[in-house]
Amino acid sequence: MIEMNAKEFNVEWFLANAGIGRRVIRLEPKETLFSQGDDANCVFYIQKGRVKNTVVSTTGKEATLAQVEGGDFIGEESLAAPGIMRLSTATALTTSTVLKITREEILRVIHEEHDFSELFLKFMLKRSMRMQADLVDQLFNSSEKRLARILLMMAEFGQESGVDTLIPKISQENLAQMVGTTRSRVSFFMNRFRKLGFIQYSGRIRVHKSLLNVVLHDYAPNVHDRNKKPQVATRKSRSK
Repeated sequence: MIEMNAKEFNVEWFLANAGIGRRVIRLEPKETLFSQGDDANCVFYIQKGRVKNTVVSTTGKEATLAQVEGGDFIGEESLAAPGIMRLSTATALTTSTVLKITREEILRVIHEEHDFSELFLKFMLKRSMRMQADLVDQLFNSSEKRLARILLMMAEFGQESGVDTLIPKISQENLAQMVGTTRSRVSFFMNRFRKLGFIQYSGRIRVHKSLLNVVLHDYAPNVHDRNKKPQVATRKSRSK
């Protein structure tokens, strides 16, 4: 494929097409993009689809760090230094199209193309803010509230305000890993959210904007008292 002239550099075109130092990869669900321990020699840009990022401890325990989707980068740790290893594994959750960019090529465009470096900086700042919010969530919020927040983020509330949204298929086991609790607790909370009308699910989960009550006001009314004024949950009553 013929590269665009440097004077005609276009960020959207660059991230949508293969070229020097770039290759388009198509993944099926459960197919691995990279594995923990691999040589970190490239960065990936998710053109479409959804990819989960997981890490496995020395004892074999797996934890889900994050999920990324169209418009996100993953594997940016390769920019830190040459010869480092991947600290996590990236696996496709849905059929996905990904642009693989070599370390050398992405460093070149960061240094030479202002529009691209601005885009990448905004992404890195957004990722940093998300990681800080995740840490605060783990330290101070109940597992019920953490689950509600994850479901709302997967439904991308805030981008399409007021729209009830279907989220990609995800198992309760994966949700439990992301929340940091057991599958049985996730099942309990999911059934509670469903009975309260916060979500619907039959194969896929539909998230309603009413679930924001759990995150913003830190309560969920009793299943049998939906018409009564909800009571704010005390610290002792929150499930850890």
